[in-house]
Amino acid sequence: MDTRQWQEEVRRLKKERNAVILAHNYQVQEVQEIADFVGDSLGLAYQAHRTGADWIVFCGVHFMAETAKILNPEKKVLLPDLEAGCSLADSCSEDELAEVRRSSDRLFVVTYVNSTAPVKALSDVVCTSGNAVRIVNRVPPEYEILFVPDQNLGEWVKQQTGRNMRLWQGHCYVHVEFTHASLLRMRQSYPGAPIVAHPECDVAVRMLADEICSTEKMVDFCGKSSAKSFIIATEAGMLHRLRREIPGKEFLPAPTEGCACANCRFMKKITLEKVCRSLQSGEPEIVVPREIAERARLPIERMLDWSAN
Repeated sequence: MDTRQWQEEVRRLKKERNAVILAHNYQVQEVQEIADFVGDSLGLAYQAHRTGADWIVFCGVHFMAETAKILNPEKKVLLPDLEAGCSLADSCSEDELAEVRRSSDRLFVVTYVNSTAPVKALSDVVCTSGNAVRIVNRVPPEYEILFVPDQNLGEWVKQQTGRNMRLWQGHCYVHVEFTHASLLRMRQSYPGAPIVAHPECDVAVRMLADEICSTEKMVDFCGKSSAKSFIIATEAGMLHRLRREIPGKEFLPAPTEGCACANCRFMKKITLEKVCRSLQSGEPEIVVPREIAERARLPIERMLDWSAN
């Protein structure tokens, strides 16, 4: 089948199964087009929390589907490819975090949503790149904060809040491919184009950026800006959404040292055919052990509460 036929079949099956399709901003264009909601981790968490569907098909990576399952234990949650993982989430293990937690009873663990369910279960609150500053500002001042697992996001949050934080030494392999030198060359070629960077980029890239924000806030910034062209320093799938929602403006992929091809190999494992097969078979299904899910749900719900109030 061609792309259009796969999309039509997905829409038919979605209705038949009473399913909702959630897609991250980094998904390929044809998957974004059949989703009921396309957004960042925070937006997807809200949608998963509110859905009335029987099935949730998560077009993203494993930790995102786990979060949806934790928030909806009674629903079937599908991840079309179980190999859609995350190098950042893998950088912090349950055992490593448990050992650090045992070192202090005054430690408040703020965990980036890009983490496994067992790590979330050991956390005090979860955050996303879109609400991390707000979440850290809500932590009582008498606590020492440990920010897990993204060091670059943690550094940026530390700068924004002035809070003293211990930072886990993890990173997203895609965002650290952008360099100061590659962005400087791009700026020289497009001097009027603002650089919009994700806070998972390292400090040398963030120093050049005109705006540092989550993917969701990129849509808002670019839509309101008077600029006509933008250099986007995040995973390349974000360009599809920006071009679809803000027609008439130019969105340029920020280059790495090798190319302008910042594609996450894990995000790109999800295809239209795999989405269709999941809706047909009801597999692969995400399962989170009850005891872990119950503990992980508390810091996720605290995030949702702190973000809303």
